[in-house]
Amino acid sequence: MQTLKIRLNYLRSLLDMIAFSHSIFAFPFALLGALLAVQASGSWPTPAQLGWIGLAMVGARSGAMGLNRIIDARLDSQNPRTSERHIPSGKVSLRAAWLLVLVSFSALLLAAGMLNPLCLALAPLVVAMFVLYPFCKRFTYLSHVVLGACLGAAPVGAWIALRGDVRWPVVVLGFAVLLWVAGFDILYALQDESHDRQAGLHSLPVRLGARRALQLARLLHALMVLLLLIVAFGGGLGGIFLSGVLVTAGLLAWEHRLVRPDDLSRLNQAFFTMNGLISVLLFVFALVDVLIWG
Repeated sequence: MQTLKIRLNYLRSLLDMIAFSHSIFAFPFALLGALLAVQASGSWPTPAQLGWIGLAMVGARSGAMGLNRIIDARLDSQNPRTSERHIPSGKVSLRAAWLLVLVSFSALLLAAGMLNPLCLALAPLVVAMFVLYPFCKRFTYLSHVVLGACLGAAPVGAWIALRGDVRWPVVVLGFAVLLWVAGFDILYALQDESHDRQAGLHSLPVRLGARRALQLARLLHALMVLLLLIVAFGGGLGGIFLSGVLVTAGLLAWEHRLVRPDDLSRLNQAFFTMNGLISVLLFVFALVDVLIWG
């Protein structure tokens, strides 16, 4: 019994390390890509397809987060904000973290193969993006954009899983997610601006300063809303989804009211609460739209 408890606690540490609960950021957008595919084809996915899409999403995100923690372990140990993360603090071993990454990416490849040949062919490219991202802060200020591309691939992947092709509405949705993620990652990077500058790491807050970085994040989120409007008209979604886009715009505006260059005390509220709410609500509005009008 004691051994089981120890193993469960270790598993909990592994899941905490990859912030498993934050899958809520990307998963609703993957399902939104699936809804666009439903609108385009007129047929709903089978339970098996939804299961494989879910496994692919969990495998992709878990593997990407685990890899990020492994590659950044030394940098995390040098940053007071991140020094207590699981690998630097010894709560999780490198061996266990690598095992998690291996199992997660194996699950991704298995799910992709069970969906269709195009998914399987593209899966290694997705993994390559996950490998690239952790290194970006070492040589480019555009790491936020690369992270956005990683999450922006989720709705495109869900579309491909159901249709086996690529069409422009879901590509526009992917770019909308890219802008959304890049914007809130810029906000998140504000708290490390001073440390990153001293450590020689790259980010847009380091390059532009806090005030101009915030302005850029606002611009990216405004462009995201514009792309969502294009998705609505190009993807056959109606007034209910458009209402969701307006709600999203309001939540993004409130998120930016919570964060100021001289006051980051409410950053976690803006980053976690607002962004989780945005992704879920936007999917719910799209689902209701499709169910009623699709």
